[in-house]
Amino acid sequence: MGVMRMLFSEIYGSYFRMVAAILAEAGDGSLTPAKITRLVQKEAFAESTLSIPAALRSGSWPLLEGGLRPVLQHRPTMPLTLLQKRWMKALLADPRISLFAPSAAGLEDVEPLFGPDLFVWFDRHADGEPYQDLRYIQCFRTACQAIREKRRLQVCFVSQGGARHTFNRPPYRLEYSSKDDKFRLLSRGNARFGTVNMAGVCSCRLLEPAESPASPSAEPPLARMTLLLRDERNGLERILLHFPILKRRPESWRTTCTSFGSGMISRMRASF
Repeated sequence: MGVMRMLFSEIYGSYFRMVAAILAEAGDGSLTPAKITRLVQKEAFAESTLSIPAALRSGSWPLLEGGLRPVLQHRPTMPLTLLQKRWMKALLADPRISLFAPSAAGLEDVEPLFGPDLFVWFDRHADGEPYQDLRYIQCFRTACQAIREKRRLQVCFVSQGGARHTFNRPPYRLEYSSKDDKFRLLSRGNARFGTVNMAGVCSCRLLEPAESPASPSAEPPLARMTLLLRDERNGLERILLHFPILKRRPESWRTTCTSFGSGMISRMRASF
């Protein structure tokens, strides 16, 4: 019973959410009888419109005063359950999340729901990023700031061949590969150095805003691609595994086309 009480509380049911929405509208001074009915229809069950609006207006549910003002002095809020706090504490233990400097206020005495050692990554490369390295963390956060503020970034990095390079350009996205366990910095400019592994970055320095036409900071438009695959050696499963970050829509059908032979043909449309 203790586990069930932790997993569910009636204050998170539809009726409590509905009343909280009505009290929030009343606190803003924008509540009307018609809006009460719409909120009940949206948050509760259909038959609730027959009783709840009348109960609120008549005072049998003593939550509203004259003029549809709330009896509360503050907007209603939903407290976090212990399960939610333990889940958040478990997420904060992930070294990738610490890169974004999240706040752990209010979770100091909470035990995490699980630890990072619970998961066994059998399909992930073992040479992931140095998430605990202070230089890596600093460069990562500087790159995030440049993306948020649409600024150019001076990046010094070491390529896979060991050569040191430097470029100044506006980054537009940080891309994460779950298979490689690596972050990549994507930037605009010529094709060379358009994608850089964050693990190879030595330093980052913020530069001027990148809003001029000569240095666009917008992300390039998406392209579409259609692949036609023969259903052999788990071809469809393997290609979906290799392109997990793409938006894709796989389709399958049988064909007797002589150019492919008889059997199952799979088509995948992807955006990248």
